[in-house]
Amino acid sequence: MPKYTDLIGVPFTDGGRSLKTGFDCYGLVAEVFKRYEKEIPEYFAPAFDDELVNTQVKAALCSGWREIERASLTIPSVVLFRFNSPLPNHVGVYIGNGCFIHCRNPIGVNIDRIDSPAWRHRVEAFYIYERGE
Repeated sequence: MPKYTDLIGVPFTDGGRSLKTGFDCYGLVAEVFKRYEKEIPEYFAPAFDDELVNTQVKAALCSGWREIERASLTIPSVVLFRFNSPLPNHVGVYIGNGCFIHCRNPIGVNIDRIDSPAWRHRVEAFYIYERGE
């Protein structure tokens, strides 16, 4: 996983889009996609405003994203989660071998397994970005 080693431990920063100052979960997704030479649409929402995050996620998904089955996961694919909310409110990137990279408060950027007890019941959907390909 050499594309990600410099990201591990970068702090969570609400609205963050920088390796130097930190990422929020979508800022990290954008950074990982850039490393695969894929530009994705931008959006900002305060990390702890679940309703606005859900609205922004739905808007973003209408702009070039396509839902896929778990069996069709490619690198990079977006993993959408429900994290302590009835609405999808967290996002990470599938990076292979059953793992995803994500950023959350207070841990910062880390890698977890999709099928771990902590995450497997939180997965809402998987997406790939097709706009401009």
